[in-house]
Amino acid sequence: MLDVRRGALAWPIVRGVVALAEALKLGSQALRFSAEIYERDLAEEETEPSAKTAAKAEAAGGISLLSALSLPIVHLLTAEPDLSPTKPAESSGRSVMGVVSIVFALGLFVALPQAFAAGASSLLGWDLDVRSPIFQLLTSTAKLSILVGYMLLIRRLPEIYRVFQYHGAEHKSIYTYESGEELTVENARKRTTLHPRCGTTFIVMVALVSILVFSALGPFLPQLGLGKLGDNLLFFVMKLPFLPLIAALTFELQRVLSRYCTTGPLQVLLWPGFLVQKITTIEPDDQQLEVALSALLVTLRVERGDAKVRASDETFASYGALSQPFPSPA
Repeated sequence: MLDVRRGALAWPIVRGVVALAEALKLGSQALRFSAEIYERDLAEEETEPSAKTAAKAEAAGGISLLSALSLPIVHLLTAEPDLSPTKPAESSGRSVMGVVSIVFALGLFVALPQAFAAGASSLLGWDLDVRSPIFQLLTSTAKLSILVGYMLLIRRLPEIYRVFQYHGAEHKSIYTYESGEELTVENARKRTTLHPRCGTTFIVMVALVSILVFSALGPFLPQLGLGKLGDNLLFFVMKLPFLPLIAALTFELQRVLSRYCTTGPLQVLLWPGFLVQKITTIEPDDQQLEVALSALLVTLRVERGDAKVRASDETFASYGALSQPFPSPA
């Protein structure tokens, strides 16, 4: 897709921070949109037999909190880190949910791994300094383990499972476009669901890059002698300002790897992300491929100037009425 950012927002490092902030914002907006659609569907199902409706409500109630907290994170896992600005949130409720999700993610993927490393160090009698490279290695190992376990857990939720199917459809559609083939279901079906610019790969690389960054920065951070608990809390607070820098460095690294390391022996650098993508991408059906291809076709038409973004819904008689050959990307 076209790089629509200009000026300082398109500078290396800066664009990575901006892209991450936009992705989190879009995730919270997607959460609100999904909730509105789900509420509408429940209203339409009020005419169903009471037992069936009650069963659906009970099942939905058991997963609603985890799903709500998951959606912005799932957006990061399934989105291609890009440079397309998003519209501002339309309500304060979306912003509040976005903040809650960020706090949830920080607790799960930053605080909990550090607590695990501290506990392992104490249990094994290593008495590691929180600033040491081995402590950072333990932290990142825990982070990756929690991340993989978390994705395996939410994958079991029906709505997230379906999101991961559409994630696979998105990758197949992008691969079809990048190959220069006509954007049809038949062409997309044969493509792989694993893509080097995936948000899943981005998050895995963030965990790996954090080992290097915090290992390098650790010796320069102050040691105030507050005891084990105090030092861990202080180090956690001191790490937070560096998270945008890590995301920005990872963003640039992923762009380089996706451009120059997709073939040949250097492809091994992409394998960790590909392995985890096997969790967050699921083989889609043909209808889901049509949805992904249609979204891509509309986006291409907007970028080429053949169509404009409209506030109202635009409908087509069929997928065939929307579909047409597009040239391969430059």
